[in-house]
Amino acid sequence: MTTTPATVGKAPQRHTLDLSNTSTVPLGRLVKVEMRKMVDTRAGLWLIVAIVAITALITVIVFFAGSDSDHTFIGYMGGTAGPQAFLLPVLGILLVTQEWGQRTGMVTFTLEPHRGKVIAAKVLAALLFGLIAVAIAVVGAALATTLSGDPGAWDNIGLDDFGKFALLQVTGVLQGLAFGLIFLNSAAAIVTYFVLPIAFSIVTSVWSALRDIAPWVNLGTSQQPLFSAQHLSGEQWAQLVTGTLIWVVLPFLAGLIRVLRAEVK
Repeated sequence: MTTTPATVGKAPQRHTLDLSNTSTVPLGRLVKVEMRKMVDTRAGLWLIVAIVAITALITVIVFFAGSDSDHTFIGYMGGTAGPQAFLLPVLGILLVTQEWGQRTGMVTFTLEPHRGKVIAAKVLAALLFGLIAVAIAVVGAALATTLSGDPGAWDNIGLDDFGKFALLQVTGVLQGLAFGLIFLNSAAAIVTYFVLPIAFSIVTSVWSALRDIAPWVNLGTSQQPLFSAQHLSGEQWAQLVTGTLIWVVLPFLAGLIRVLRAEVK
């Protein structure tokens, strides 16, 4: 092994990369990246297509096969509420789990080491997806109501009706996000999300001691007034808050702690 005279007796030079003046990644850019991830993956893309297609299909079915009482703006919105509430939580789950299942999380947290910021971007992306789904349902319902030609189809519509519909869908996608954070596995999160509430509802309906408190601890029960055109009472709002705390907020906090501490592989 030979060395050049210029390097004999000298310590090798070490070059360092100064990042002190480099700006952090903006939160808005992270949100765009999270939304693009859903479109770039096959599962996410087809799920979004399914949400849009099923929303349009339900509106068409109600238009042609529904009764006269269904040919109202509230009737069309109610028809799309169920399918969207079924599919949007899966979208929230995939927002979290697909990069852990496909092992791209290491790239994500290398480019943005602040995991809390990444989770915040996922939450905002989930909210945007939920609001986009609501907007699609509103546009479809408005178009179908206009084509129905019934002048009374627009009666008894208030801003609270739009708020209740948006709250229902946004809560669902955030609950899916929370279950995804807990399990970090698509299959486990999806199965648990659908099975656990059903099992809990069966227990509360069979066990008479829990039947009276079911609206306070069962999110599905406390969300039932959101499907109606009636105004919610103070007690119903309180039941909705407690159900959301149990089934959305607490799982989200537990999942957040797990993601902040989990080893990225």
